[in-house]
Amino acid sequence: MTLFIFALVVLLTAAFAFINGFRDVSTSVALAVRTRALTPTVAVLLAALFNLIGALLSAGLAVAISQNWVVLPPGDSGLTIIAAGLASACAWGLFLWWRGIPSSSTHALVGGLAGAGTASVLVGGNSVGGVDQSLLFQVVLPLALSPLIAFIAAYLLVFPVTWAARYTQPSVVNKRFRAAQSIAAGAVAFGHGLQDGQRVSAVLILALLAAGYSDGGSLPMWVALLSAVMITVGTLFGGWRISHTIGYRLTRIDPLRGVVAQGFSALLLFIGAIGLHWPVSTTHTVTSAVLGAGENQQFATSHRKLVTRILSLWVLTPAATAAGAFVLELALSPLIAA
Repeated sequence: MTLFIFALVVLLTAAFAFINGFRDVSTSVALAVRTRALTPTVAVLLAALFNLIGALLSAGLAVAISQNWVVLPPGDSGLTIIAAGLASACAWGLFLWWRGIPSSSTHALVGGLAGAGTASVLVGGNSVGGVDQSLLFQVVLPLALSPLIAFIAAYLLVFPVTWAARYTQPSVVNKRFRAAQSIAAGAVAFGHGLQDGQRVSAVLILALLAAGYSDGGSLPMWVALLSAVMITVGTLFGGWRISHTIGYRLTRIDPLRGVVAQGFSALLLFIGAIGLHWPVSTTHTVTSAVLGAGENQQFATSHRKLVTRILSLWVLTPAATAAGAFVLELALSPLIAA
């Protein structure tokens, strides 16, 4: 039974990675496509390439992430908790994609693990260790800090950038910043690969630990490859519903502000992944930076109702996936008893 549940976890992790790339490609390419800096096809191929590179390079960080993330109970109990958390996160991610709402896959997964762990305790199993700390440092603090930092920084950075371009013809400014957007889009995709690639690999390491197939001290090559490839394949399919929300519905954006938003977002992702080893949501960061850069104009540009809806769903995400995983863990508990 352990092998069967482990195989189910691997399949769900692959699905989670695919949906992650499928949904989050929007954060890399939406603005570049919106301002016609890149065609949709070229933008997606660029995002896929840099997502692949970032995810492969992040593999070395996955072991450290798994050791400082959560502690799952050994055996089938731990595996069913992961399976329930992944399934709930995947379902919620697809639902929000269908609604065209950008949201964080990491927040969905952590909420799912918390809900599944609670259900495991109720049926006589072991709890998930470290989940309180994980909820604090991977959900609550990033939810509050990274969007706020991205919004304020993007808003303020528009001032010096527009001042530097004040004597340049608008057509020349647009042309130059469209070229810069190609670089910025690649940087965001690379940062996304660094951030999310290590977390997908960490899930598989936790599953290997729970199943007793690894001591968690090293990263098998197939884990790194599966994570990177599935994120990249998801990116190639492209979730254009969310791209339309970020690029067209959220706010009015020009190439200059697009570079400011994407450039600072990429910087924040790099600092979080490499410097601080802190999980930063690509979706939350880019969406907030786009809003901040778009707000720094002489007229109202943001779709207030849409922004309110997005923010409310960001807050709801961990609770929703926790509830879904709670039910799924209860449904999977007979497998352990068997």
